[in-house]
Amino acid sequence: QVQLVESGGGLVQAGGSLRLSCAASGGTFRRYNMGWFRQAPGKEREFVAVITGDGEVTYYADSVKGRFTISRENAKNTVYLQINSLKLEDTAVYYCAVHRSGRFIDTRNYDYWGQGTQVTVSS
Repeated sequence: QVQLVESGGGLVQAGGSLRLSCAASGGTFRRYNMGWFRQAPGKEREFVAVITGDGEVTYYADSVKGRFTISRENAKNTVYLQINSLKLEDTAVYYCAVHRSGRFIDTRNYDYWGQGTQVTVSS
């Protein structure tokens, strides 16, 4: 059983930055590909980014490419999401999750979700 706890969300003005963290416990963190997803009010949860267990490979949704950076510190069992140039449409609850297998962008291929952290972007 893996437990995930996200943090770092908040209220920020458009154009600002945030760094989200996801701390994992209860498993062998370095073996897991880790993903970030987000869910805006009234919308489905959508893929944001994923990073392989060794941190060598990353993949991003087109909507965040160039503004978001996913990284990890296996020694700290933590994955990060650096969010720059925030836009109003980035407002959502952000979740991290452990990728099990299959397509990275599909929520059904992830186990062990965190509770989420709210990011709100104001104009």
